[in-house]
Amino acid sequence: MPVEPLPLRDIHLPEPVSWWPPAPGWWLLLILSAVIITGIVLFKQVRKRRRLKRTALAELAMIRQQYQENHDRVELVKALSALMRRASISFYQRSSSASLTGTEWLQHLDKTAQRKDFENGNGRILATAPYLPDDSQLDIDFDELLSLCEDWLRIQPVNPHIP
Repeated sequence: MPVEPLPLRDIHLPEPVSWWPPAPGWWLLLILSAVIITGIVLFKQVRKRRRLKRTALAELAMIRQQYQENHDRVELVKALSALMRRASISFYQRSSSASLTGTEWLQHLDKTAQRKDFENGNGRILATAPYLPDDSQLDIDFDELLSLCEDWLRIQPVNPHIP
C-alpha cells in the first residue's frame, strides 16, 4: 500500500529582527558617548577660560612693570581700561559688555566683581581713560587701581555656565 503524504504545512521563518528598538547595550553606548562628548566640550571651555585668565593677569603684570619703569599715569589708565574691556568681552557675552560706556560700564564691572569700587572708588577713571589727553594730571591711588583690576580678573568665573 502506498504511503500517503502527511498533511504538513510549509516551513514558516520567523519575522526578521527589527533594528528598532536597539538592544540595551546600544542605549548604554549612546548615553556614554553623549556624556564623554559633553565632558570634553566643558573641559575645553574651562581650559580656555583659565588660559584667558592667566593671559589677562600676565598682561596686567606687564602693565604694572611698565608703569614702575616710566611712571606714565595716563598710559597706565589707558592700558588698564583697554585690558579690562577686552577681558570683559572675553569672559562675558560680547553683546552684554562691548557696547557699555560711562556709568553703565562701571556698573557692569561692579556687578561682575560683586563690589562697588569701580563706580564709587578709584575705578571711576576707567570710564574716561581712553579719552584722556596725554598731559592729564591724575590724582588717584594707582596701586589701589591696579589691585582693583587684578582682583576683578582673579574672581572671574572659570566655569563657562556662570554669568
